[in-house]
Amino acid sequence: MARSGVSDLRAVLFDVDFTLAKPGPELSPQGYARLGARHGIALDPALYEDARVSATRSLKRHPELHHDDEIWITFMAEIVRGMGGRRDIAYACAQDLARAWLDSANFELYADVRPVLAALRREGFLIGLLSNTGRDMAEFVAHHCLNVDATLSSGEHGRVKPDPTIFLALLDRLGVEPAAAVMVGDTIEDDVEGALNIGLRAFLLDRENSFPEFAPRLLNLSALPDALGIAP
Repeated sequence: MARSGVSDLRAVLFDVDFTLAKPGPELSPQGYARLGARHGIALDPALYEDARVSATRSLKRHPELHHDDEIWITFMAEIVRGMGGRRDIAYACAQDLARAWLDSANFELYADVRPVLAALRREGFLIGLLSNTGRDMAEFVAHHCLNVDATLSSGEHGRVKPDPTIFLALLDRLGVEPAAAVMVGDTIEDDVEGALNIGLRAFLLDRENSFPEFAPRLLNLSALPDALGIAP
């Protein structure tokens, strides 16, 4: 199939967490409870979602969009407290959780990832991964046997999406100008608006159908080839 309206595109950039990969059992509410037990505290998995939502409300970025591990550890400590953890133990528990989130083995690829990456490869697209984490992205790619051309994490770069410099740094690794690339991610501000602000095209990946009024969006990654005008 000929590319419809995107013949000038050379590269596709993907967010990682909740776009290509989802947390596995060790990062589930039950996984949090197991980790809490190792710290001698009882965490209630049933309280996880309310605790996460509450912690998200108080989550603040670094004012200059610097990558700051302390922000995420504090966020996780709030979740631990919301699940019933004692304040004096919550921070140490959160440090272990933060380390668990860096471990590539604790993530599972969504079922639609490999077929879509293969379709993009057949069409000659360059593929880049861009993650707001401190995770070792080269190790992540190796662990999950992903065929991509470049990766970049905020931990490596020093700033987080939507800062324009992290997008530009990955594009530089790919040797592609913003106008020749499209970004796919699950957050409006970080992924979509961050990309649009420097001249990329962008799709919101809305796997949970949380933003029905937003456009352009994809309900799953399998819809991307058609959106790009290529055969799946």
